[in-house]
Amino acid sequence: MTLVGWLQISLTLIAVLLAVKPLGLYMNRVFAGERTFLSPVFKPVEWAFYKAAGIDEKREQNWIGYTFGVLLFSIAGFVSLYVILRFQDVLPLNPQGFPAVAPDLAFNTAVSFITNTNWQSYGGETTMSHFSQMAGLTVHNFLSGATGMAVAVALSRAFVRSHMTTLGNFWVDMTRATLYVLLPLAVVVALIFVAMGMPQTLDASVTATTLEGVKQVIATGPVASQEAIKQLGTNGGGFFNVNAAHPFENPNAFSNYLGVFAMLVVSSAMVYTFGQMTGNRRQGWALLSAMGLLLVVGIGAVYWAETSGNPILTHLGLDPLQGNMEGKELRFGQSGSALYTAVTTGLSNGGVNTMHASLTPLGGLVPMFLIQLGEVLPGGVGSGLYGMVVFAILAVFVAGLMVGRTPELLGKKIESREMKYAMLAVLVLPLAILGFSALAAILPVGLAGLLNKGPHGLSEILYAYSSAAGNNGSAFAGLTANSPWYNTTLGIAMLLGRFAYIVPVLAIAGSLVAKQKVPASSGTFPTDTPLFVGLLVGIIIILGGLQYFPALALGPIVEHFLMLAGQTF
Repeated sequence: MTLVGWLQISLTLIAVLLAVKPLGLYMNRVFAGERTFLSPVFKPVEWAFYKAAGIDEKREQNWIGYTFGVLLFSIAGFVSLYVILRFQDVLPLNPQGFPAVAPDLAFNTAVSFITNTNWQSYGGETTMSHFSQMAGLTVHNFLSGATGMAVAVALSRAFVRSHMTTLGNFWVDMTRATLYVLLPLAVVVALIFVAMGMPQTLDASVTATTLEGVKQVIATGPVASQEAIKQLGTNGGGFFNVNAAHPFENPNAFSNYLGVFAMLVVSSAMVYTFGQMTGNRRQGWALLSAMGLLLVVGIGAVYWAETSGNPILTHLGLDPLQGNMEGKELRFGQSGSALYTAVTTGLSNGGVNTMHASLTPLGGLVPMFLIQLGEVLPGGVGSGLYGMVVFAILAVFVAGLMVGRTPELLGKKIESREMKYAMLAVLVLPLAILGFSALAAILPVGLAGLLNKGPHGLSEILYAYSSAAGNNGSAFAGLTANSPWYNTTLGIAMLLGRFAYIVPVLAIAGSLVAKQKVPASSGTFPTDTPLFVGLLVGIIIILGGLQYFPALALGPIVEHFLMLAGQTF
């Protein structure tokens, strides 16, 4: 680790913090339906959408209606994307002449992009036509992110209202998130990416002559537009197979840091929006502090592990001061790689600029564990916020037991109903991750996809299902996931991780919105103080440790000790 490396990391995180308040205030105005500087441009478009869809923007929905809207919209998105992929060969903008996507891969991909997971069991430049990339994948990068933002906004309203049944209108919230937030930001970021050298063309490829005089065909396409929303919407699906390690997806150090900034900025600002909507900015900063603390520790752990060198090479006498550069791009270095690795897994982004399977065992453990913590650091756009609120509910319940009072969060009493829904939400991930991992580790169809045996092979399986259920989308590499078994089971894990979490969250919102908001008293445990931040961090780590430590001990931890002994597998 170097001072220069930490300075590079710090400057990126500081830039995000500086943008949190203005963007958070802007999003608060957007979701409140107030006029913004973009209203003259987008308000007529918004009204046109409502008129075409027959939506009354003033008509609100209860939690069941809101949930029905989320599920109906996602089902429609799945069907439309599945059809595009299955009929890709006869649709336009297919200059490469790619065939239709196979049924199991089309199912996996359609589920992946409507759940904001963007797991890819395929190589983008060798599988997807330009039409599939733009009209299919990129569109859902916007819509899946906007859906998560809408759910977070609905939950935020539940803490403000008293003795009510409605949480807003899903169609309105989703439309505003797309038009006023994600779309304008994506246009700006895409133009900057193009200026940095990222391709944005409908050509299939270009032909270059190498220094040796050999002709080389290089795939191109509408890359910058997909990359912008890939980062801003915390999607992660890359245009190319090697994702952000590809020079056309991530040309230089500046694009790398802009990508990290774009990943973090909307999710972080959503937390400030939560504080603004609930009338307690300190609460928003408290939640963001807990997220930031764990994320910085994760960045530091990866950076330390990768600069400490490969234990096997050190055992053979090589200088460990060079660190571990296997699977990394020289143009990013270890600091840029560590920053990207931790941020993409602390978020539900899934884009990678480093091959995670090439990280040291402890370096690979960190991104896996960050996903398993629930994708709340700061998580996906919207999904990270409502995931952190679920953890906050668990934390105030523990605090209530300590002070001997009914726990409260932002003036709403947390009772047995909310606790049941919260526990249902947090148990979904370990059920999907550990359950499917156990099956894949013992069934021949699961073991057939492994590149490595032993603890590293277990890590490949565990990371895949962690990524799918956590709606992250990054891969540990080595695992051949394009098979009926993995395409199907990973798809099911994605559905559980997204919708089996959203439904309890909206049920919590429906319960809270009907309650009276009570003023704080002398016995109320304050939830906007450093003490609560510490408690919240402890709850997150304890839950993650208790649920996943046995599996991690059999994978990356035992691999680390074997490597210290100079053993390979």
